[in-house]
Formats: sequence, structure tokens, C-alpha cells
Amino acid sequence: METVKNALQMASNTVWGWPQIMPLMVVILLGTGIFITLRLRWIQLFRLKHAWNVIRGKYDNPDDEGDINHFQALSTALSATVGIGNIAGVATAIHYGGPGALFWMWLTAIFGMALKFSEATLAVHYRKINADGSASGGPMYYIEKGLGAKWKPLAVTFAALAVISSFGTGNAIQAFTVSDQVLSDFNSILTPGNWLINSVDFLGIHVEPVRIFTGLFTTFLVALVILGGIKRIGRVTSKLTPAMAGLYVGGALLIIILNWQNVIPAIAEIISQAFVPKAQVAGAAGGGLLLFLNTMVWGVKRGLFSNEAGQGSAPIAHAAAKTKEPVREGVVAMLGPLVDTLMICTLTGLVIVLTGAHETLINGSILNGSPLTALAFKTGLAPIFPYGDKIITLAVFLFAVSTAISWSYYGDRSIEYLSSSKSIMPYKIVYVIMHFVGAIVSLEIVWAFGDIALGLMALPNLLALVLLSPIILTLTKDYFSRKHKVFKK
Repeated sequence: METVKNALQMASNTVWGWPQIMPLMVVILLGTGIFITLRLRWIQLFRLKHAWNVIRGKYDNPDDEGDINHFQALSTALSATVGIGNIAGVATAIHYGGPGALFWMWLTAIFGMALKFSEATLAVHYRKINADGSASGGPMYYIEKGLGAKWKPLAVTFAALAVISSFGTGNAIQAFTVSDQVLSDFNSILTPGNWLINSVDFLGIHVEPVRIFTGLFTTFLVALVILGGIKRIGRVTSKLTPAMAGLYVGGALLIIILNWQNVIPAIAEIISQAFVPKAQVAGAAGGGLLLFLNTMVWGVKRGLFSNEAGQGSAPIAHAAAKTKEPVREGVVAMLGPLVDTLMICTLTGLVIVLTGAHETLINGSILNGSPLTALAFKTGLAPIFPYGDKIITLAVFLFAVSTAISWSYYGDRSIEYLSSSKSIMPYKIVYVIMHFVGAIVSLEIVWAFGDIALGLMALPNLLALVLLSPIILTLTKDYFSRKHKVFKK
């Protein structure tokens, strides 16, 4: 397993670009976001009001083609992004890159809003309406249809990478974080050496029994839901997403209110360390430039993991929206990074920095992942509630299961594109198995695998967005030049 871990980490560094040479994915991702933002004249700022009206159902026509309404499409996409990236992702970014990594997460979100708009607009414009009335769409469809048949190998490449990424980014990482958090809770209440927390050899992997049991439980829940298809997923996530986000956000806001006098200094620390990070952070080595690049890479990497802007996953969900107007779903999609990163990830980062959890030694070391966020919540809520860490345990569970459910849909749309609908059930069986595997392997293995898949999946999609930007611009200008019918409920 040590050999596997080292190989995956080296591959991850290759995909994302070694900071010592050039953070290639950072340049590509931010560069594409800036290009699209300027081409669309900062649509993410000037069309927010219209996006809110669409979400409220003001323009929902029940006769439009598609599977789910605008709110359900956004909920499905958000349930796949508002999750472990907001809890464990922010924590790992700060652990390895320092507080300044949060600034670079903000930057990916701001420019990522324009990328999300573009992805969803193209997804609806080029989607395929199946014989049963359901919709299939996403980068594989707009690459092939928008760029032409000669680009189909790129579409196939994207779909294959999306399947692989669904096993890691949207599935194994979710399962691992739940089992890791539950193990952390059991470690705090059981005596050392207890059989539940004492690692055993299981299928050649050293793992604690409590993680095995947790993995079996979440695997059962995920398997139970994903067999129902996108309509059930839309109904489940439209209820789960607001509930789980409300619980988590409420706890974070309470901590910020309790520490209101330190909020401005914390924000100042985040911004200053984005450019001049401290040398003590776990991922740092070398001089000032390398420290800066390390912080930037971790921020952008975890920003992409959190909001998935430019990765090409969310447009697969948005393609199922009931609408005849591609741009209408585009403005809905661009709200994703706003909610996910600029709001929820910011709350997580502030709580960690305000409580000093990222500098607190526990048994001689600084925590990482969801246990770090749990420590921050426990410390921040201690004056009024001694079990703040249990909010993280519940949030991790809800976020992870919801994300895994939504990502299964991304994968089955991709496998259908590559093969046929007959391949969907075998895919789901492998997906369920990979969920359990994720629960029992190490943090370094599961995150490295997720980062590799994430970066590779984004590359063909970002290229397509640049090449199809004239189409995006034409659709956008046409949509906003017209008046749109309001449907009363």
C-alpha cells in the first residue's frame, strides 16, 4: 500500500504540475476562467438577480422537456459539490497550504461562476432527449456535437475520465471522510487498544473495524438510493441539501458571531498569507516563491474539488433541467460556486482560523481533514455547547452520502455515452464496491486518486469551453435580448 500511495502522489503532482516547476493546472484553470469571464463581460456579477428569479420558478414551464425543474437541477449539482470539499477539503487546503489557500479558493469560485454558466448553457443546448423523454447531456455531448465528429475522441476521453473520477472524487473520498470522522469520534471516547479502533489486516489493508462497519453502512445507503434514477435523486437531494447545509452553516455562523471581534484580523491573515505564507505549514518547503506556489496550488486544487467549476461534472446534472432556454439553466448553474465556495467554504475556513485549530497540536501533530474542522467546531462552540464536533460528524455523513448519490448519476450518464444503457447497472455495482473501498484505504491514497481524476477530467472540458466560447456568447446575447414569459404558480 505504501508503494501505491507513493505512485499516486507522484501522479497527482504530475497532473497538477510540480510547484517547483510550474503549477500547470492552476494556470489552465484560472486562465480559462478569466478568459470566459472577460468574454461574457462579468456575467457572474451582472446577472445574479435574473438567476435568483429563475431559481424561484418564475420562468418554469411545466411543458418543457427535461427531467427535473431548475431548483432540483441546482440541488442535484450542489449536493455533489456542497459536501466533503467544504469540510475536509478546506481543512486539507489550510493544513498543507496555510490560511492563504482559502484566498485562492475564492478566486477559483469567482471565475468558476463564469465556467459553470458556460458548461450548463452548452449542456442544455447540445443535450440528447432520449426515447423515454429523459435527457442526457454534458461535456461529452457538447464536445461531439459542438466541435464536430472529428473531436469525438476528446468526448470519449472526457466520458471515460468522468467515470473514473466518479469512483474517486464523488465516491471514495466521501466514504473515506465519513469513516475517518467516525474513527476520530470513537478514538475520543474509547480506551486505547479497544478492538473497534485497533487496526486489523482486512483484505491486505490495515484498517480499524469501526471504519469497516461505517463503510458497510454508507455503502448500503448509497446502493439503496442510486437504483431509483435521477428523478428519485432529484427529490432526495432537493430535501437533503437545504437541511444539511442549514445545519452546518448555522453552527459555523454561531462560532463566527461568538468570535466577531477576530473576524477582520482572520480575513487579513488569509489575504496576507495568500502571497506571503508562513513556512510552518505542512506542505511547505523551500524559499518564498515555493511557499507561495504551494499555497496557491493547494487553494486552487481544493477550490476545484469543492465547486467543480470547469471540471465538467455539474453540467451533466444541469442538462436534465426542464427548460427550452440553455442560458436560463446557465445562470442557475453559476450560483453553484457562489453558494459552495464563496459562502460555505469561507465559513469553514474562518472557523478554522478563528479558533486556531490549524495550529493546535493533538498528540504531537496537527490534525488534517474533517477531524481538523471538527476540532475547530468543538473549540468554537465550547462556551455554549460541548459537542460541536458532533455537528461535523452528522454533516459529514449527510454531505458524503448526498454527494455519492449525485455523482453516481454523473457516472452512469458517462458510461451510457461510452457504451449503452445496458452498461449502467454493472457500472453502479462497481460504484458501490468502490464506495466501500474508499472507506477503508488511507487519506493519502484516496485524495491523491481523486486529485488525479479531477485534473485529467477538467482538461478536455476546459479546451472545449474555449473553443465553443463563440457559441456561448451568441446564445447569451440572444437570450438577454428577448423578453421572457412569466409562469404563475
